Amino acid sequence: MSRESLERLVAIARDADGAILQHYHPDTVAEVKADRTPITSADRAAHRLIVDALAAWDPSVPVISEEGVIPPFAERQAWERFWLVDPLDGTKEFLKQNGEFTVNIALIEHGAPVLGVVSAPALDLTYFAGRGLGAWTQHAESAPERIVSRPPAPGSALTIVESRSHPSEALETYLRTLSVGRRIQAGSSLKFCWVAEGKADLYPRMGPTMEWDVAAGDCVFRNSAEAGERTSPLTYNGPELRNDSFIIGLE
Repeated sequence: MSRESLERLVAIARDADGAILQHYHPDTVAEVKADRTPITSADRAAHRLIVDALAAWDPSVPVISEEGVIPPFAERQAWERFWLVDPLDGTKEFLKQNGEFTVNIALIEHGAPVLGVVSAPALDLTYFAGRGLGAWTQHAESAPERIVSRPPAPGSALTIVESRSHPSEALETYLRTLSVGRRIQAGSSLKFCWVAEGKADLYPRMGPTMEWDVAAGDCVFRNSAEAGERTSPLTYNGPELRNDSFIIGLE
């Protein structure tokens, strides 16, 4: 991992930001995919830009994008390195025009994210991280700032960040076991980033997610430790590219 590689990845994500914002207006129409999730012209534009840029960077590294053709596990299981992309995470938030949607790009090596960018086009905000490089945030053209997070102190009242679009009774049941001081909502992978920069202590998700939803944010979180990495329960390149319930921030 190098600073130059991370800067190149950030540049690709920001180019995708620009492609998305060209479609960010109230009359954007969504279609419904086979899995009953929405897709827009912005998703497709960002997908094409990112996949082409990554292939031009190094064509030997495979790319899995939510909006692309997903190779079968029999083909993927021997991969040691690949890109995992959600070209527009939070399409529902995009359609609501609330700004809480992101571009997610992560490099996976041996089952863990080692480079990652989460860029929020409408907020002009980018989070990025790499193994051994720390986690960073940058607003507009300001200088990047290092972000650091720590596990919550025992017995402290916790700030919880939760999904804006996916409430659940399972979450309510879990939160009743904690000392909760504050609950905040966010869309897309911004929830990982809020834990990584200390705005929240925990992000519990009581339901399945696809790996492309979480990989880039997970990379930012893991590398927000003062030294080494924070512990994440998430794994990658599974047979269905899916993770079950998880809690980010406990360790």
